[in-house]
Amino acid sequence: MTFSPLLHASFAVQLHVATVIPAAILGAFLLARPKGTRLHRLLGKIWLALMVVTAFSTFFIHEIKLVGGFSPIHLLSIYVLFGSWQTIAAARRHDIPAHRGHVAGMYLGGIVVAGLFTLLPGRLLHASLFSELSIWQSAVMAALLAALLISAAVLSIRQGRLFGRRKSSKRLA
Repeated sequence: MTFSPLLHASFAVQLHVATVIPAAILGAFLLARPKGTRLHRLLGKIWLALMVVTAFSTFFIHEIKLVGGFSPIHLLSIYVLFGSWQTIAAARRHDIPAHRGHVAGMYLGGIVVAGLFTLLPGRLLHASLFSELSIWQSAVMAALLAALLISAAVLSIRQGRLFGRRKSSKRLA
């Protein structure tokens, strides 16, 4: 593993990495923890700010140019920016199912799916993580990291739904 590709990357790439890594960790934590607490609201605001900066920074990254200077991954950035606004609006109107859906969608799309694309050969994260490995070692490591990312996201969302539900106060007769 080497940080050289990251250290030689543009400021936009470095900002993107510096915000997406804490967003991934904090997002998993938030999805897995009880909802509605003061800590949840505070950390949720921090997570949304990280996600907005992460998404915004992608508009200055043009490594894959399929349409002008942009790629389909930039559609995820638009989704995250729109989803952030929707997340706040849903929380303010106390529409918890919509809020949960927007957050889960942003986490899965903006963190997990986009994160999986960064493991592809030719991408910065691939160069940083796998540059000193053989092709087979790289493939195995990428598959393991992909499985870990997907598993963490699914487990976090499932745990969050379990912890986020409130117990009924009805008494049995």
